[in-house]
Amino acid sequence: MSAIKRVLILLTVIIGVVFAAPNIFYKNVENYNDSVELSLLSSGSEKMVENSFWWPKFLPSGLINLGLDLRGGAHLLAEVNVEEVYDDRMDSIWPVVRAALRAERDKVGTIRRVATSVGTLRIKISNKDALEVAKNIILGVSQPVSSMNLPGSRDITVSSVNDELIVEFSESEKLAMNDRTMKQSLEIIRRRVDEVGTREPTIQRQGERRILIQVPGIGSADELKSLIGTTARLTFQEVVRRASSSNEVPGSGNVLYPSYSKNDDGSFYVLKKASVVAGEDLIDAQPGFDQNGSPSVNFRFNPPGAKKFGIFTSNNIGSPFAIVLDSEVISAPVIRDAIMGGSGQISGNFSMEESTELSVLLRAGALPAGMTFLEERTIGPELGQDSIDAGKIACIIAFLLILVFMFLSYGLFGIFANIALIINVVLIFALLSIVGATLTLPGIAGIVLTIGMAVDANVLVFERIREELKTSKGPARAIELGYEKALSAIFDANITTFITAVILFSIGSGPIRGFSITLGLGILTSVFSAIYVTRLIIIMWFETARPKKIEV
Repeated sequence: MSAIKRVLILLTVIIGVVFAAPNIFYKNVENYNDSVELSLLSSGSEKMVENSFWWPKFLPSGLINLGLDLRGGAHLLAEVNVEEVYDDRMDSIWPVVRAALRAERDKVGTIRRVATSVGTLRIKISNKDALEVAKNIILGVSQPVSSMNLPGSRDITVSSVNDELIVEFSESEKLAMNDRTMKQSLEIIRRRVDEVGTREPTIQRQGERRILIQVPGIGSADELKSLIGTTARLTFQEVVRRASSSNEVPGSGNVLYPSYSKNDDGSFYVLKKASVVAGEDLIDAQPGFDQNGSPSVNFRFNPPGAKKFGIFTSNNIGSPFAIVLDSEVISAPVIRDAIMGGSGQISGNFSMEESTELSVLLRAGALPAGMTFLEERTIGPELGQDSIDAGKIACIIAFLLILVFMFLSYGLFGIFANIALIINVVLIFALLSIVGATLTLPGIAGIVLTIGMAVDANVLVFERIREELKTSKGPARAIELGYEKALSAIFDANITTFITAVILFSIGSGPIRGFSITLGLGILTSVFSAIYVTRLIIIMWFETARPKKIEV
């Protein structure tokens, strides 16, 4: 083994020990991280934290996040009432349809909206012979479905019964609205939960209209429900100037807000404190394309908001205005023309994904629809501690049994394998800390399984060395051939298991993912420790002892 390989292996082990070390002092390092974060938020600079929370600054302070089943917290399964969105959207379509029909009053006669079921628009016209004409007029104001997967579809369908027209959303538009509503709900919930600074919450969509919310460290399910119900603050404000740092004084009647844009990190804006239009006046925002075919965001206000926005834009052509969400400027476009119709377009150097994300953020001022909580649980921290203690016992028992087995089976070489096994566990914890993975109870099971699997590669190698020794080869040559001939079997066995872990991670959720993460990382560290660490230990021993014969 070359000197470079030896140095790289030793460096990898040392780095692993350094990154795994904070987990030994978990509570202290956690308090240290919280104190540093609080200092940064309160004063903008890192202050000296309390001595009881001390941790060397030159060492990494990343920790393995504990999942809900280990840390305790709240679990909710919510169903989004997407039908509420249909009704609100249909109410916003009615003024457009009414204006189109009134423009052709000489053909269709008088029009009147009739009460009907949720999400449906029922219109009565006086001229029964003009039903087909009225249908075409309404279809003329329909819009393409804003979905890349449903090209050519329109958002509404029109049918007639006697002297009445029934306007409903098409199935493709309902699917698109359901998808937008779920994305918007997920975004709002994620922003609300992130504000309390909890570590690694699980917020994910389940099925067509359900959302799973698991937040470790929160007091109760009722507290989490109250938190989710908080409304985000969305405003449209006048830009005074751009600022270069957070220390700039905005001046009387102004505020200083940071930029939310991922491509504009470190930017700040000085804005007029009084908002031009509030988020409550925003009816809708959808991704679209501008006149040049570039991705943009189309938005629409209600009548009072449209009036206020029209007056402001007509008086400020050529000036930027800021779209502010939760005290962060998510966009600051320049006003090209007066926007009097209540609808406008935000264009810029957007990709399709960025315009979709911005439209979601614009709609994230409040939950788009009510939610019904189908399942709610509060898991106390004492139950999580019981799980941690049980996991520790399982790991220790598995570890000791394997250490004893390897020593009895392979003697000195078994001790070498045991040292590599200890290093393997350290590397697993180091990788979990580096990637910020969440450790759950199934994740602990994955570690226990990995401990058992970790010695498989060493067993294969040692058995091959035994076979080579029987053919009267020298110890050095037997060791070399043992590793060479066992390598293919080791890779085959571990690659198939790793593929299984990847599949579990891709299609699984929650506990299944927790298990697949520790299993996958454990396979990587097991192969490294068996092929490289154990071999380095054996080579270093062999070069020092220079035995004439070896016993495996």
